[in-house]
Amino acid sequence: MSVTPSITTQDVARYRRPAAEVMRLARMGCGHPTRLSFLRVMLRRLRGADWDIDRPVWKVDARGVGHGVYRVKSAGRTYSLVAFAHDLPPEMRSDRVIATAWDATFTLFDGDPTDADIQRLAQNVPYQEAGRVTSKELTLARANRSVRLFNHVVEALSQGRQPDAEEIRAVGYLMRTTAVYGSGKFGASDRIYIAERPELAAPFQVEMLTVWLIRAFTVDIVEHIAAARGGTQAVTLDRATRRSLGVGNSTGLGMAPFIVRHPVLLNNWIMAREEALARVRAQPAARAQAVSDLTRVLHLAKENAQIWHSEHPVQTAKLAELRRDLSLIEDSLGSWDWTTDHPWDALWSWGAATLSLEGQETLLSLMLEPHGALVDELADHMGADEAASFHINGAMTVAALRQCLETDYRWALDIDFSTPENVARFWYVSEEKLEPRLGERATEEGATLEQPLCIARLISELYDTVKDYDASQPVAALLLSHPEHRYAVRRAQIAQSHPYAEVRDNLIAADMLPIDLLRCKLAFFGASQFDPRSDRWVRINLFAGAPFPDEIKQEANV
Repeated sequence: MSVTPSITTQDVARYRRPAAEVMRLARMGCGHPTRLSFLRVMLRRLRGADWDIDRPVWKVDARGVGHGVYRVKSAGRTYSLVAFAHDLPPEMRSDRVIATAWDATFTLFDGDPTDADIQRLAQNVPYQEAGRVTSKELTLARANRSVRLFNHVVEALSQGRQPDAEEIRAVGYLMRTTAVYGSGKFGASDRIYIAERPELAAPFQVEMLTVWLIRAFTVDIVEHIAAARGGTQAVTLDRATRRSLGVGNSTGLGMAPFIVRHPVLLNNWIMAREEALARVRAQPAARAQAVSDLTRVLHLAKENAQIWHSEHPVQTAKLAELRRDLSLIEDSLGSWDWTTDHPWDALWSWGAATLSLEGQETLLSLMLEPHGALVDELADHMGADEAASFHINGAMTVAALRQCLETDYRWALDIDFSTPENVARFWYVSEEKLEPRLGERATEEGATLEQPLCIARLISELYDTVKDYDASQPVAALLLSHPEHRYAVRRAQIAQSHPYAEVRDNLIAADMLPIDLLRCKLAFFGASQFDPRSDRWVRINLFAGAPFPDEIKQEANV
């Protein structure tokens, strides 16, 4: 089998990074969006297929209160974002998950909503968890204004002038979502009912479509209020300013356990990215257009690094490394010998030896960008039928299981869980909001309700059992006498055929940073400008620089 006429799968395998290098939190916490990120996958599909996008309903008053409908329609399917804009008192505005009111609320409706549908949704969507949605709704979302920038833009546009460019760059979005729920939450459609649709087969496509249409709403609502306030002197945002705006998001611990609980899915995400990098490195020569495109995206990366700011000490240090490394890349490319054998591999090897982890993962993103024809089809393999891996092979011998643990999980067996610093924390689910939380074992109650998210400790406990167990016995016998190890055995068997299934770190250690888990997942979404507000939650920007609905068909680079 060949990837291209000049690259075989055997060639690619030689260049694929091992899990021991890739699946450490320090590197995962330096992830950057790539052309395989889910929002990019969604935009390419909208650009390349027969989708028409319009706004058939806009019933919003001069205060900016009302509703609108954004429709994405093809010959076979229609999806409609129903957006509700509210008059929210300042004292009720909160980004916390326990908030009960928001500046705007949304649902992605499966089809073309009737007036009766909109009336039903108006009685439920603004209340989010407290309301009721049905299987006709694919997502449920809410957002708050970035008040200072939102008001500044309204004021400027109403007076006939563009907003201050520095103000725009400092924030980057008019509104930020505080939740985008899908996959059956609160009564919305389960993913199983839509996963076979080609346009939704890739992970998180309904969520990405929801946020992209929310972005259009944020610009429409600010221009609408400005026009109502300024009358004939009001203007709309110029194209460059509008294009620079994304949608903000505040993400906390609720997202962190996802990549631990979905090992096959995580493996497929990482495998696609690593396969893409390996394909690029395996090329025996470089095309002139690819080299030119690399220079173009490097320039964009440097611009993004300049406007990306954070006050968190970890991210501040990473930003300093990133800016330094981008300058190093730029200097090296100025004299790079593209005529040498396997020049992309040479570039990667230089980066691995020279750059920080932040710089290396940036270089990965840059190297994929000019190679859409080579790597984009890998996005079709990033989903997972997780039910297929649920079965435990009871016929496997204990000897084979022991060998698996000693080979695939040596990293876990090397952790000493008898020391306080290695069991300092525990994951649990809050009673109030049913959201994941992280407790301090020495000072907080609740450890008896600990969730099984520290795979390293579970594997260590399993090994303590099997190392002295009759090696000739089948796993079925082991689990009859020790049913508490079923989960760990399943993980071990999954890892045999999914090398990137496990985060190879101690997730209850005192020095573990949950934001590394968050950033890994958010980078696959396509997030940028990560701004941790603590070690447990982060603000990001989605779709900044991306085309709007009226631009998508003319867009060359998505």
